[in-house]
Amino acid sequence: MQPDMEKLEKEIQQQSSAIDALRQEVRKMLVGQQHLLESLLIAMISDGHILIEGVPGLAKTTAVKALGQAMGLPFQRISFTPDLLPADIIGTMIYDPAKSAFLPRKGPVFTNLLLTDEINRAPAKVQSALLEAMQERQVTIGDTTYPLPSPFLVLATQNPIEQEGTYPLPEAQVDRFMLMCKVGYPTKDEEREIMHRFDGKPVESIQAVLEPEQIDACRAMVPKVYCDEKVTEYILDIVLATRTPSKFGIPIDHQISYGASPRAGIFLQMAARARALLCGRAYVTPQDVKEIAPDVLRHRVILTYEAEAEECTSDSVIAHILGEIRVP
Repeated sequence: MQPDMEKLEKEIQQQSSAIDALRQEVRKMLVGQQHLLESLLIAMISDGHILIEGVPGLAKTTAVKALGQAMGLPFQRISFTPDLLPADIIGTMIYDPAKSAFLPRKGPVFTNLLLTDEINRAPAKVQSALLEAMQERQVTIGDTTYPLPSPFLVLATQNPIEQEGTYPLPEAQVDRFMLMCKVGYPTKDEEREIMHRFDGKPVESIQAVLEPEQIDACRAMVPKVYCDEKVTEYILDIVLATRTPSKFGIPIDHQISYGASPRAGIFLQMAARARALLCGRAYVTPQDVKEIAPDVLRHRVILTYEAEAEECTSDSVIAHILGEIRVP
């Protein structure tokens, strides 16, 4: 190993130990859900937004709230409802009689961690109100543009789309989410632990274990994680196979209506680097890519009606592609 790589690995291991302390603190409130926690950490250090899907009661909101408390960052929560207005999120202009002028009243989007609870219960106008904030990290109120605090992360939860009273998110907004994490039910042992921990006794409070400088330092290390050109080619092959799978010898073109956008390749490489950092490594492996690919791609691969009739899912299509693309 080269000397500079040795130095980089030592720095990354230091950052990884700080993340371990963060994990332990969040575990005071969160039982199980290992994949959800790792996805949240990857999004946090990669400066990417995350969409979390699961039925109610699976600790989606609890996990996000615990992460915000453990990082010591300002945290706001919006519960989306069908009657929500864009001004309820970004803010509006309010007339001040004392100054005889309109002044901005900033909405809850002006925070570091924004939890949008049940995001798909609000109509399209409200969904689009988040687009500028998510992509540009800024908000326009009246004729003035205001920058959002840094870091700014949207951590959205949604119920499965089949449930009554939900709206499908616009594809332009869905593509802004770096990851889409699906949350399942806990195991029997995990549910037993949940019952013991939350049986009416006082729950141990979560303390902030990371300083803002540590968060910035950790995020600055992600682009430095080495990604070999062969791994980059592997990422490109996976993304291209979601668009024209037949060119890679995968006969499932009839199942895919739209493949992943170019943003998917950027996010997949970035998320793989973040996963390597969380594991204390200074380099990306193909396994990092395979592990994080479903979360990066599942909301970007749009299936045809024929595939839905065959009861295919984006997860099954992605798994097929990952099983066929040659691993370097």
